[in-house]
Amino acid sequence: MGSEIKVGPMRVLVTGGSGLVGKAIEHVVQQEGGKLEGEEWIFLSSKDADLVDVGQTRAVFEKYRPTHVIHLAAKVGGLYLHMRENLHFLRNNLKINDNVLQTAHEMGVTRVVSCLSSCIFPDKTTYPIDETMIHNGSPHSSNFGYSHAKRMIDVQNRAYFQQYGHHYTAVIPTNVFGPYDNFNIENGHVLSALMNKTYKAKKEGTAVNVCGSGAPRRQFIYSLDVGRLIIWALREYEEIEPIILSVGEEDEISIKEAMDLITKALDFKGKIHFDTTMSDGQMKKTASNAKLRRYLPDFPFTPLEEAIKMTCDWFVANYDIART
Repeated sequence: MGSEIKVGPMRVLVTGGSGLVGKAIEHVVQQEGGKLEGEEWIFLSSKDADLVDVGQTRAVFEKYRPTHVIHLAAKVGGLYLHMRENLHFLRNNLKINDNVLQTAHEMGVTRVVSCLSSCIFPDKTTYPIDETMIHNGSPHSSNFGYSHAKRMIDVQNRAYFQQYGHHYTAVIPTNVFGPYDNFNIENGHVLSALMNKTYKAKKEGTAVNVCGSGAPRRQFIYSLDVGRLIIWALREYEEIEPIILSVGEEDEISIKEAMDLITKALDFKGKIHFDTTMSDGQMKKTASNAKLRRYLPDFPFTPLEEAIKMTCDWFVANYDIART
């Protein structure tokens, strides 16, 4: 069960291709030799199809006839948007994921690699978290809708393998950032929203207001590293069980420490105020990358300070389009 005959070059459909990780994969494919001879890579955006709609999902699969799929598309936002709209994130992501995986099944797609999130892990747990602990308790209440929808991808992958022998799997990156991220101050990812806030404060000569105490700790991973690892997973990772894509536990830093790196990268000399009346969210989500290191012991992660500097530089250069 699960044996596959590979005929001809891959034709890879990347959902969510215009987002943070999709753009990183596109860069690796086009600029770093990630595309092999004869392969075709198609990067979809929401303009190509609304994957919440099964008809549009089917139409785009019939148009491109992929042999492989990297599934990145999701309805996602920042901490406070998730807290307000858990039902919205649950329903939309359940529909997207079921449409993509079932259509892949119906169209004979050889492999699917879906992208999960570290927020799927239980809120009450022991650390470090590893791949065996995904379903061992409820996720954090702040984004339980999104988290449960993402968990169901793992459940579906196992079911497609059990019933049909399909090689559908998933990766679990920790906190991803980089060019083409959502830099929106209200609902962007934490590092990117802070970059926008800091640059704006520098231009206006004001203080930076950081939501929360700055104490929560995260493992941040540069989007191009995630892109390289997902392409590796598509080509070489044989397990159905997911794999965590993360820097090591020793590389976890606090939001305050990350803020220090951002202010250095943007040469911000003003004041920083941590608003402790705002929620911190989950205080830590320390993940183990031991499984990844067993496969790729020498994979070179981009140093965090360097990655933050490159992302800040990209944001400044693209400020007019990136800040919205």
